[in-house]
Amino acid sequence: MKDLTDILISPMLPLVRKLDPEQAHKLAIDALSLGVGVPAKRQKDDPALAVRTLGMRFPNPIGMAAGFDKNGRVIRPLARIGFGFVEAGTVTPRPQAGNPKPRLFRLDEDRAVINRMGFNNDGIDRFAVRLAKLQRGKGYHPGVPVGANLGINKVGADPEKDYPDLIRRVKHYVDYVVLNLSSPNTPGLRSLQGAERLTGLLAAISAVHEERPPLLIKLAPDLAEEEIGPIVEAAVAGGVDGLIISNTTLARPATLRSRFAGEAGGLSGRPLRERALTMLREVARLVNGRLALIGCGGIETGADVVDRIRAGADLVQVYSAFAYDGPALVGRLKHEVLGIMREQGVESIGDLKGADL
Repeated sequence: MKDLTDILISPMLPLVRKLDPEQAHKLAIDALSLGVGVPAKRQKDDPALAVRTLGMRFPNPIGMAAGFDKNGRVIRPLARIGFGFVEAGTVTPRPQAGNPKPRLFRLDEDRAVINRMGFNNDGIDRFAVRLAKLQRGKGYHPGVPVGANLGINKVGADPEKDYPDLIRRVKHYVDYVVLNLSSPNTPGLRSLQGAERLTGLLAAISAVHEERPPLLIKLAPDLAEEEIGPIVEAAVAGGVDGLIISNTTLARPATLRSRFAGEAGGLSGRPLRERALTMLREVARLVNGRLALIGCGGIETGADVVDRIRAGADLVQVYSAFAYDGPALVGRLKHEVLGIMREQGVESIGDLKGADL
């Protein structure tokens, strides 16, 4: 039986896809903020999908990745649609317009997206006000864990000062924070992933924040194999609680068919799936249970979700598949995951974690 989300939203998707991708994204945010197709109340998840990690309970392991709700406008609607957690951002200290348009491209033949948005956002002041509203009174809190994805401005950035300041602004309003050190669209950002620079950055955060929510780092899928080990050890030593594997890639697989395949920016979606899964397995072996792991990149089926969890992920995130399938994606993924669990005789999703390692 179709729910209200399917009935209201699904027929609109072919029309929305005819729009410029950035216009379509803005329309989606505006519609969600008005409650279009959003259930009045979140449906309860099957307890078999619940995950405990990062010191909290997630009703299901499927989250909305950063980049969709950059300004924290639709956290509650996304939770009501059925996500197990929602990550807003990336937000920077000061508002910025981002890179020149066009900067977002749908690669329909490849079920992929290329973006070079450049951290366009309203800035931390307005972002923090919206997060604060989620804490006000009954009915405001989304009812699922909320994360804030933090970045730096393109001009005038001072990472060792900016990231601690950003954490200070959001730490009382969110359940976890993420340092985005891996977007390919901010010059010099990916250099912060290096073990030596990362160690200094984490020391700067620890010096200011004796208490803070769980801290995660989002890594690029383009890291060389020999770089990953030192980064993992620097993260563990610096008090990081988890890693997100992975961000968009600068690589362009030879299999891409879209006329937009040569556009500059980060590639996400189906073509990233195998690289992100392989990297997750590598990181999970190195981490050996010391950090929580979130799998991201090319997840579009329940089987993809199960594959990431079997490869060592505690949780997963989606974005590109949501852009293609709309809100109905969330319910379908949960239904497919439960079906696989029943077929395999698995009682709890946590029982699958690391099964392939």
